[in-house]
Amino acid sequence: MELFRLDGKVALVTGATKGLGAGMAVALAEAGAKIIGVGTSSTENTKKRVEAVDSEFYGIQADLSKPESISHIIKEAYSAYGRIDILVNNAGVLHLSDTESHSDEAWDFIIQVNSKAVFQLCREVGAHMLEQDYGKIINISSIHGLGGGYKVASYTASKHAVIGITKALANEWADRGINVNAIAPGYMVTDNTFNLRQNREKTDEITARIPKKRWGTPDDLKGPVVFLASEASDYVNGHVLVVDGGLTNA
Repeated sequence: MELFRLDGKVALVTGATKGLGAGMAVALAEAGAKIIGVGTSSTENTKKRVEAVDSEFYGIQADLSKPESISHIIKEAYSAYGRIDILVNNAGVLHLSDTESHSDEAWDFIIQVNSKAVFQLCREVGAHMLEQDYGKIINISSIHGLGGGYKVASYTASKHAVIGITKALANEWADRGINVNAIAPGYMVTDNTFNLRQNREKTDEITARIPKKRWGTPDDLKGPVVFLASEASDYVNGHVLVVDGGLTNA
């Protein structure tokens, strides 16, 4: 089990206010990591959960839709701990729209948050990881990054881009001490799916297609994120770990 311990490591998690990001932050803390949580609003609840498992938490409020937020995050994070060993690019937004009425403004917003900010953080944190000859980068994509989705053109494009970024950087950095991998969650009980889950007929139809017969929760990403952040995955590079209850395999 020592392979999965993260004692002494520092993990930066975006989108850490609640949902999947908060769940993964707590999981990494339970494995021994100190957490830097980034959110557009207060991360106080996540801080309490992390401290409840006897770990440290440092919160950064930043809006990833604004490119200048990247330098702010980097400056704050390295001022707090001096290093980042694990980067989890989890922050993401969804825009549901018929393609024929999808605005350019919404497209640019989704692409900035879901993929451009992912690349920017990988680039900036990755440069420091190269100096320390060690790093674990975990980018959160989606099963829509593997398929087409429905009425989510910008989201689908952005999540395909996350997988492309992951594979490209894995090729470039694998022999330099950095592992870059991705997680592709399926249908999860989060704020992003709240409106969809209000449609009982649609929700039941999706659930029926999932072999596990339920939607995922933040707890379902705990094991995958700790595995990819730990020494247990040292020979795993450019992999997309699908966590969807078997949906894409059905």
